[in-house]
Amino acid sequence: MSTSIFPVSLLLLATLSLCQPPATRHFTSTTNRDTLPPVETKNPNTDYPPAFKGQTRIAGMETKTPYKSEILTTELKQPWGITSLPDGRFLITQKGGTMVIVNNKGEISQPITGIPEVNSKGQGGLLGLTLDPDFTKNRMVYWVYSLSTPDGNLTAVAKGRLAQDEKTIENAETIYKAVPAHNSNLHYGGRILFDKTGNLFVSTGERSDLETRPQAQWLNSALGKVLRITKEGKPAPGNPFLNKEGAFPEIWSYGHRNVQGLAFNPSTGDLWEAEFGPRGGDEINLVQAGKNYGWPVITYSFEYSGKKIGDGITQKEGMEQPVYYWDPVISPSGIVFCSSDHIPEWKNNLFVCALSGSHIARLRIVNNKVTGEERLLANEGQRFRDITQGKDGNLYAVTDQGRLYKLSKD
Repeated sequence: MSTSIFPVSLLLLATLSLCQPPATRHFTSTTNRDTLPPVETKNPNTDYPPAFKGQTRIAGMETKTPYKSEILTTELKQPWGITSLPDGRFLITQKGGTMVIVNNKGEISQPITGIPEVNSKGQGGLLGLTLDPDFTKNRMVYWVYSLSTPDGNLTAVAKGRLAQDEKTIENAETIYKAVPAHNSNLHYGGRILFDKTGNLFVSTGERSDLETRPQAQWLNSALGKVLRITKEGKPAPGNPFLNKEGAFPEIWSYGHRNVQGLAFNPSTGDLWEAEFGPRGGDEINLVQAGKNYGWPVITYSFEYSGKKIGDGITQKEGMEQPVYYWDPVISPSGIVFCSSDHIPEWKNNLFVCALSGSHIARLRIVNNKVTGEERLLANEGQRFRDITQGKDGNLYAVTDQGRLYKLSKD
């Protein structure tokens, strides 16, 4: 009797090579057509008709310029937000409550200390972040997190100084709390960014439960809102409800469900957002001061149970229509407009991280209407959480599973 011996080390190496994704993938267009069928082929959950042509299931498109994706690291721990440092490295929040710095080789720093404790249960944790416009002088970082209080959990905004040795956040302080608190670990919103006036836009969720859901419509609640505050956490000058009795003066827009995407269109300066629907009704909205975006009164979605939401209507006077919606959902999280011309057809397009959809959606927007949709990295099996444009003009995205992707011209 003879036996063949296969070294264990070679067997292990072979197994690992099957499990590990290739670090770089190359993409080249396979069609000469400018217009393709819609990328969504599954049946919708609802039978609601769109309010206008192209509001959903717009024609598909395909990037003509050859491009590539690279996995810079797979070792992040549930990253949630990503932003570029002035030298091109990335400052990244991780859901459990830590920040790290990652360089362009995918090397990860030790966790940065000095960050207040977060409630990381459910959808909570250390969420979105942004740098002070004067970061090179003051090294200030601003972030959103879920905070536990005696009255329940809430979305909070904090700030602190990144030490010169990059090992700690100094003098961290919470500057804003989105009240009321509620005993839920869902729908915190969590994105944050600076506008051109040096004030902060912050997104919140309506905390998901039926009892808090109506507060998205209330002007005396910070739930289900896009807020605009100063660096000190006060209502920003010029806000639409500053002089309205009984209204929270920090509110910029309302009627939102759970906004996890905020971005400025570089060609117009307009603010856009992405928010989750339940079964159907994920939305892309152009955010304008004082406007009501309808949740939970109007929506292109059903309850998870399949029942209608409210009166089952999709339009109402005084409430804004989404520029675009998905049914079934893709679960949109972080978003960014590409201002780089490295890949010409991507310039001024909106890139949307899809969690349940496991891809990055590219939306071409012309005159505030979506005119084409493409799904990028749809075969990676990843929950894409946030995306940013790096200092080099390329796009970088993080996934719940711990990857950092780079998208660039091939």
